[in-house]
Amino acid sequence: MKRDQKFFDVYSIVIGGLAAVCLVFFVLAMSVSERTQEQYTANAEEYLAVVSERLAPFGKVNMPGDDLSAAGPQTPEASMPEPVAAARTGPQVYNEACIACHGSGIGGAPILGNSEAWEARIAQGIDTLRQHAIEGYTGSSGYMPPKGGRLDLANEEVHGAVDYMVSEAEQ
Repeated sequence: MKRDQKFFDVYSIVIGGLAAVCLVFFVLAMSVSERTQEQYTANAEEYLAVVSERLAPFGKVNMPGDDLSAAGPQTPEASMPEPVAAARTGPQVYNEACIACHGSGIGGAPILGNSEAWEARIAQGIDTLRQHAIEGYTGSSGYMPPKGGRLDLANEEVHGAVDYMVSEAEQ
């Protein structure tokens, strides 16, 4: 029986020691939690508001019969659009786009002011010249890209440039 008594005594000491260690950990945890939770209890309302905002649903389902007067999407007030730039004149369009080819005769383009080169083209009529300038043209005498390669130009601006080049050739 001595052996049983010795085992029981050692077992009791070990269990008692483990209980004491658990009690120390429990007291230590309570102490630490009191110190760290003070910051949250001071700002509890603010903390709870932030948490509830974070957890709030991002949408709402409207059921039949719900008042939807305030539920509509909030659209910002429309801003004033920027004014449209004024149309360029014939000489401006020529100097911005047409001069690249019609200034030196690239691709068979008639040079501005060269009456002989423009004579056959002018004989086709101003409407045909305008159509070729807008839509492009490939012929035996050369190539004209649509709107001179400047697709950002309005048709009226291209018409002005054609009229300008024809008037310069007729002088």
